[in-house]
Amino acid sequence: MTASGDDARPGSGSEALGPGRVTKRTAGAAESRSASRLWWDADADDYQAEHGGFLGLDEFVWCPEGLHERDARLLGDVRGARVLEVGCGAAACSRWLADQGAHPVALDISAGMLRHAADGARRSGTPVPLVQASADCLPFAADSFDLACSAFGGIPFVADAGAALRETARVLRPGGRWVFAVTHPMRWIFPDDPGPAGLTATQSYFDRTPYVETDGTGRATYVEHHRTLGDFVRQIDAAGMRLVDLIEPEWPPGHTQVWGQWSPLRGRLFPGTAIFVCTLPEG
Repeated sequence: MTASGDDARPGSGSEALGPGRVTKRTAGAAESRSASRLWWDADADDYQAEHGGFLGLDEFVWCPEGLHERDARLLGDVRGARVLEVGCGAAACSRWLADQGAHPVALDISAGMLRHAADGARRSGTPVPLVQASADCLPFAADSFDLACSAFGGIPFVADAGAALRETARVLRPGGRWVFAVTHPMRWIFPDDPGPAGLTATQSYFDRTPYVETDGTGRATYVEHHRTLGDFVRQIDAAGMRLVDLIEPEWPPGHTQVWGQWSPLRGRLFPGTAIFVCTLPEG
């Protein structure tokens, strides 16, 4: 989230949580977790109604540019693999993985989102285990998973992304792969506007102060944290993993759908998504 000004972003989340105000200030781990539960529980129905058709019932879509795992194969061969999806939302990615022969576990901090995940399992006929927890406190034993993935889930919303990456490395088996997609860090310098106003830089790329929305009492109801590309590279290395690829999907020809601040206008000029492909070395 890179919006500027005093008005919180629209949506059922802001409506349910009351009039909000935007600020830039620090937000620790506990406050960030609380805000994520508040926002995504309140916004889950609206989010799914708006984006569920694009994401699909049992598809694995990495980003608003429409990159599908069936084409990209960033996770490699998933057959028989135990896979953790971090920040699963309605868990469409996990259901796709299950349909490919994997054994996924879908994790999200929001009970509202997991309610949609359970509904998706009923409608698709593909159940997956659901776990409510935060990306920086994974409730699993070490060496529990062969693969881990996150399509815009969890990582931008925790106060310490390094802790989340270390947690992922802890639960991965040696030789495992971790692939996560986030809003491209350079988008932080622009307003959240899919039109011409979103083409003018207004904020410093180097300002890591979190974006925070608060209610009338000052309680944080939405928190998103900015990291530079260099920050992510260093955090991946510090977690003991190796970065093997960085994907910056181009806006595909004929793709006209606007998703928040993602649009054909902006997508033709600069990237909107960064996908980090990492491995945990053996031995």
